[in-house]
This record gives sequence, structure tokens and C-alpha cells, in this order.
Amino acid sequence: MLVNQMQRDLISSNLLESCGALLAVTSLITADLVGTVSSQVIGLLEHSAETVRKKAIIALHRLHQLSPDAVTKQELTDKVRRMLCDRDPAVMGATLNVIEAMARADAQPFKDLVPSLISILKQICERRLPSEYDYHRIPAPWMQMKLVRILSVIGKNDSTSSEGMYEILGECLRKAEEAGINASNAIVYECIRCITNIYPNPVLLDAAGASISRFLSSRSQNLRYLGVTGLASIVERHPKYAADHQLAVIECLEDQDETLLRKTLDLLYRMTNPVNVEFITDRLLHFLRGSTDPYLRSDLTSKICTIAERFAPNNAWYVGTITELFKIAGDLVDAAVATNLMSLIAEGTGNEDDDEEADMVLRKQAVELYVNLLGNPPNRMPCVLVETLAWVLGEYGYLSSVMPLDAIIDGMCKLLQSGSTARLGGGAPSTRRLVLSAIMKMVAQYGSCPAAAAKVIDDYKKSSDPDAQRRCLEFQTILTQAPQLLGEIFPVDASLEDVDVDVNLSFLDGLVGEAISNGARPYCKPEDDDDDVMNGATSQTASAFKMTPYEKPTEKTYGQGVMQGLGSSNMGPAGSANVTLPPGSAGGGPGPQAAAASMQQVNPGEPQLVLRNVANVWGKQAPPVQAPAPSVPSTSSFATTTASTASTGYGGFGSTAPSAAPAAPAKTAEQIQKERMAAALFGGISGAPPPAAPEPAQAPAMAVQQMSAVPAPAPHPAPAALPVASPPAPAAAPEVDLLGFDMEPAATSSVDMLVPTPLVDEPAPAPPAAPPAPEPAAPVPANDDPFAAAGLLDGFADSAPLPSFSTTDALDSAKFEFGGAPIAPLTINTPQFGERWGQCPSTNPVHVPSSSSASTLAKFMALCERAGMHKVELIAATNEGIAACMAGGGSSVALVHGKISPLPGGTSSRVDITVKSTDPQLGLSLSMYLQNMIR
Repeated sequence: MLVNQMQRDLISSNLLESCGALLAVTSLITADLVGTVSSQVIGLLEHSAETVRKKAIIALHRLHQLSPDAVTKQELTDKVRRMLCDRDPAVMGATLNVIEAMARADAQPFKDLVPSLISILKQICERRLPSEYDYHRIPAPWMQMKLVRILSVIGKNDSTSSEGMYEILGECLRKAEEAGINASNAIVYECIRCITNIYPNPVLLDAAGASISRFLSSRSQNLRYLGVTGLASIVERHPKYAADHQLAVIECLEDQDETLLRKTLDLLYRMTNPVNVEFITDRLLHFLRGSTDPYLRSDLTSKICTIAERFAPNNAWYVGTITELFKIAGDLVDAAVATNLMSLIAEGTGNEDDDEEADMVLRKQAVELYVNLLGNPPNRMPCVLVETLAWVLGEYGYLSSVMPLDAIIDGMCKLLQSGSTARLGGGAPSTRRLVLSAIMKMVAQYGSCPAAAAKVIDDYKKSSDPDAQRRCLEFQTILTQAPQLLGEIFPVDASLEDVDVDVNLSFLDGLVGEAISNGARPYCKPEDDDDDVMNGATSQTASAFKMTPYEKPTEKTYGQGVMQGLGSSNMGPAGSANVTLPPGSAGGGPGPQAAAASMQQVNPGEPQLVLRNVANVWGKQAPPVQAPAPSVPSTSSFATTTASTASTGYGGFGSTAPSAAPAAPAKTAEQIQKERMAAALFGGISGAPPPAAPEPAQAPAMAVQQMSAVPAPAPHPAPAALPVASPPAPAAAPEVDLLGFDMEPAATSSVDMLVPTPLVDEPAPAPPAAPPAPEPAAPVPANDDPFAAAGLLDGFADSAPLPSFSTTDALDSAKFEFGGAPIAPLTINTPQFGERWGQCPSTNPVHVPSSSSASTLAKFMALCERAGMHKVELIAATNEGIAACMAGGGSSVALVHGKISPLPGGTSSRVDITVKSTDPQLGLSLSMYLQNMIR
């Protein structure tokens, strides 16, 4: 009756009856009834009323979800294409919802719709829709957001489809920015997500970064939340853009809004790298201590474990960090983390080539960490912390230099006998057994049993836990009757030794033979052994129960086949228990494998439900797996000039040059402190633009002429010609750089490069005059000048003879000198490097387009060490290295960051160096020295 009424209403001439029937179809029709109404729903797509057509396309999509066989994907795609061109904008807007849902499952059938979607979005932005679709003077904002999301799905990993989107995305973003209201901010956010998801375009990424900056600097918490979310999406693929918003992220970490704080913590997790992992982990642990929300604590615990295992700078730091995590949230830590920690302490580095001494140092550090914890235990220790402490001290307690072994045994006995179960991880029997075993191991290492340990053994002989009781009885028997066997039963550092297991129990052969010789009956395997049943053997004994199946019904019962997945929340797509399926295998349609699985029967004789052509009722269909399109260099008109883009089908958006940055105001002490925190937080993220360098002191005219004679390096070839922007005006005051790597030169220096070099005694410059006649001099040996050979005297007139070397290798091996003395290595670690980086006001970038002497990171760091610098760290993942030195007994400090970009061919690389120093002359001289050595 219900189906009959729906069918009559669907073909009714009454508008209200047709709309009501379509609503009922989407809510009441089941998978086996789709075929009874699908033809009527398809017929309503041609209805004269736009309201009916709009509801009909939504209902048809629902029928496809219920039964992909009754309403096929190809049939639905054809109908969607037609409805996208409907004369009514409301029908077109409803069709966009269907296209987005289908594109997320499979975007390939809709890639040819990109020009049509772009045309629709352009018409909306140009206000060609009726005014009733405007919302607060924004033309159809929900349609704009839906179209941008569809373009994001289609353009992902597809450079060809993405090229056509660049212009309209930029125009849509610009117009939404100009409106500046909530509806337009939503469009801006969707544009940011689309720009970061499609094939990257530098101009659009810069525009998205500017929009994110506006959100982060807003006073509205909602807009700041959008800014942090957008920054999290852009930092995954383009981490350099995060460096522009360092202080904004630090301020969000100190905000009272818990929602904003959670999203900022998620951003920190996404931007973690080997350089800033220590600072970010410390911040996450700090927030974990003060949090009481179970979900946030669980999420932070999982993230800390992940980044600690992935980016740990050394093993000692990892042991200390995970132990601190155990103390704060040990109840939320997976047991596998504790197992990995104990394996790391036992195995060490795992490399046979490494010295065993390094592994022993790690074990000593772990023992001292847990001995201090045992000496001053907190009021509450989670179970995983107690068990890890017991294992470490039981295995390596003898290595402690902080507390003698007998004192450690006493401390473990006090811990075990303390009345507080909170200090014993809740007092679980398994935890007590581990502590008992640790005490027994340390007694074997100590050589005698202290009184406290003997009392614990006596007390636990009467324990209600049979396992603990058995351990104590066995240990007391060994201790009293065979103490010489303690070393063999509890060997030292034998946790990784393999235990030989005799599966045949051959050591009992003598006992069995003796028993048989005394008349015992030999063992005979029973015929009805359970092992035979497990191997597939069937018993021949007839069953006492009647197993004849019932006869199958001759007619199909109404509603049959829709019971799949009902009655239990743990049923999967095939009516079975939920398991983790590979991508694309879970679904809502009866694919070949799903159909085969549904046809399988446990017993062919038992009655089964007919589940043919039945889709998953409750689960959502999973998108099929699609191999990502190969990354193809973009040849879009977006990267060319305006004249060239005019010939393409989408125009030449992106040719506007950026405007000059305004001068930065003076910084307060609080801002400087935040900048230092940001320097530690954003270490290892390149791409921050450098601050304008202070104007150098006026140099003599001859020095200016000499510097102008130095040839400029050739520009690095780019994949496509981008519009050249005019250089920004220098700022009024120098800014503190926040570890911004890979920067372009802020200003061209005009200081004489040979002024600080002690190898030449330059006289004071004189006004230009005719050169005097040279005086006769003794003949000079014909030795090649190494400075000229190295390119250090480009265009300079020699006023004094230079010292000559036999070869240029002598110059390469000589240390760099400043102020008449060689520079000295500055021994610091990476966090100290990041802190000092923000304190150095002088910046000197060096760019060498092609270099063979520093073609690899190892060669570059070797050159820095030969110059007299200390190698701080090599970041192989990003091909970057950092070094540090000092001059004048430590009064001047210079920091060097280098990035090596291999060029095609493999014989040379592009070298980008940034030298920051507390002394401008030292930084300039060192940058010139490195530039000429690398050439």
C-alpha cells in the first residue's frame, strides 16, 4: 500500500503531492524497493516546476546510494550533467550537492566539467544571478562555496585541471576579501583550502598566505580560528608559509579560548620537524599537565608519542620525554610505547658498528633517571611507569652511580609495601609481580639478600595471588638451597638473549624409558583428538539431532533481503563484524567480492536470507581507490605575463606585483621574548622574508666602484616566468629575524670586501688621478695569485703586493681570519642556534646559481669546518646545514645556514647561504669568503 501510494503521488498533477512523494522516497524507500519508484523519479526531472525538479535530482541520488544496480552511476551522471544546465539557479544549486558527493567518490567523470563549473562561478561572482540569491550583498555565497569545494576535489593532484582554476579562484578570493563580512570570510576560507589542495601556484599561495595573516591578526576569535585552521592546511604541503606567522601562533597558544588553543596545538603537531621537536614537545607536555578534558588528554598523548618517535634528536631525549609522559598521562599511553622504550634501552642504537660504550651510557642515564624517580616518587604513579621503572632497575640497577644497589632494593621494597596503591599503579597483581621479579634480579646482582628483601619474600609467600606466591617460594628455595645458581637463573643483561626451547622434550626421554622398562604403559594418541577436528577431520559418529533443513519458501517474502546489518551496531557492510578494510573495499554497493561474500553459506543445508543486490543500509559508501595523477610541472598561463595569458581560455590572473611592506614599529621587551620563543618553535621552517638591513656606513668612492665591478650571479632558472615585482623599500628600523631561511637579499652592500681581510695592507683611498709611472722593481717570481684565481680581486687595483701561495689548495685549507686572527668554532646545539639566530641583527645572504665545489651538503659543511666553524647540525631531509663561529674572543658571533639544491646532471648544485652576525663587518666578510670559496 505504501509503494502504491507513492507511485500514484509521483505521477500526480498536484504539485504538493509530487513534492511530498519525493520527500517520502528519500526517507522511506529501502534498497529492494528502489526499482519500483526509480522510473517515476526520473520522469519528474522534466517537471515544469523548479521545486519538483530540485527535489527529484536529490531523490535520484538517494536511490543510487541505496541500490547502485537499479540506478547506475552512468545513468545518474548523465542526469546530473543535464540538470547542471537547468534554467533555474535553484535546480543548478541542488545539482552541485550531488556532484560534490559523487566527485569525492570518483572525480574522473567530472574533470571535463571544469570549464562549466568555472563559468558558473564566474557568473555568480559577476552578480548575474537574481538579487534574491544574495545574502548580505554577497552573491549566492553557499553556491560559491560549493563550487570552490568541487574544484578542490577535481583539481587535487591534477595540474591540467588546476590550471584553468587559477584565475577564477584568485578573482573569487579578491572579491570576498573586499566584502569583509562573515559570509565573505567563509568564501575566503574555502578558497584557501582549495588553493592548498590543488596543484600549487606561487601567486595563489601568496594570496592565501595574506588572507591567513588577516585572519590571525583579527580580534575575532572565530576569524583567528579560521586562520589557524587555514595555516594548518597550508603548512602540510608548503611549510615555509608558517614562518610568516610565528608571533601570531605564539599568541594563540596563550589565548584563553580553549577551542582556539586546541586548533593551535594541532597546528604545532603538523609543523613539527627535527629542529623544533624539543620545543613543541615541551609545549604539548605543558598543556597536557593542565588539561582535564579526557579527549584532549588522549589526543595530546597520542601526538606526543608520534612526534617523539619520529623526530627524536637522540635516544636519551626520547627516554626522558616518554618517561615524563608516563608520569603525566601514563594511563592513556599505549602499552606498545613502553615496550618500545624498554627495547631501545636494551638494544641501544641497534648498529653493530657503533661502540657498545654509547649503549652503556644510555642505560646509565636511564637508570639514574628512574633511581631519582624512585628516591622521590610522586603521589600517583601510573601502572606503565611502575612497570617500566621495575624492569629498568631490575635489569641495569647495578649501573647506578647515584644510589648503591642495596639502597635501590630497599626503595623497591618500600614501594611494594607502601599502603598507597596510587604509587603502585593501582596495585594490580601483574604490577606487583613485576616489582617482585625486579627485587629478585637485584638480589642476584648484589650477591646477598638484604633484610628488607627477605621480609618482602616472606610476606608474599602467603599472598592470595598464586603466581606471586609461587615466585617467592621458588626464589626462597633457590636462595637457601642453591645460592650458586642465582647468577644462572637471573643472568645480568640477558633480556635480549634467545631461550632455547626443546619442543620435543627430549630431556625427558630417559625418564620415560625408565618408566616403560618398569612396566608403564606407552602413550597412545587418542583417536578423537581435538587436533584432528581442527585439521578438518570429521567424526564418523552419527549425530543424534536432525539436521535436515527446512524447505525454502516458494515465493519471495515481502521485505526479504533488507535485514542485513540490523540488530547490532557492530555489523559491517557485508553483515559481518566490523573489521578494518583496505581503502575501497568497504562500500555500499554489491561489488564482485561483496556479492561473492554475501552468497557464501556456512552450511549449505541451512536456510539463508537472499541478499543478492542488497547494499549496505546503514554504512556510507566508501570512495573507490584512485591512483594519484603524476605530478606534471605547471605550464599554466598563470605563470606567464598578462599578454601571453590573454590567449588562453582562462585569462592571465596573477600578474599584479606585490606592494612594498610598511615599516615595522619598535618592539617591546615582551615582543622580543615572544620572538625568541617563535625562533625555537619555527626552527627548520624556511621561507620567512628577511627584515630590511640597516643602511651601511658610507664607504669611499673607490670601494663603491670596485663593488660595482663584481659580476652578479646568474639568476636561478625557474619552472615558469613569473611577473617581476619591484624591490620593496627598506624599513626604517631593522627587525629581529626569526630564523627565516632561504631569503632573498635585503639590500646590496657597498662596503669594501677587503677592508677586514688582514692579508692586504690597503692605503687610504685617494681621489682619482693619473697613475704615476711605476718605479723599477726587482723581478717577481711568476706565481699565480690565488686571490685572482679564486675570483676575489674582480676589478680591484692592487695597491700593495699580495702574498702568494704555491697552489690555490693552500688558500682553501687556510682558516678565515677577521681582525688579524682566525675565527674560532662556537660549540652550540640546535636550540641554542635558533635562539642566537633571532638575536643577530646583521643579515648577509649569498646565492650561487651553480657550484661544483659545494655540490653536496657534506662538501658544504666540510668547507665550513675548514674555514674554522663548528658544524651544528646536518638536516638531510631538507638538504640544509647550520654552522657557528666567533671572533674577538667571543665578542662577535656569526651563524651560517646553507641549503643545497641539486641541479639536473648531478655534478653541480645551487647554494643558498644566509650569514647572520652580531658584527656587520664580520658577517659581510664571512659571506664574501664563502661565496668565493663556493664558486
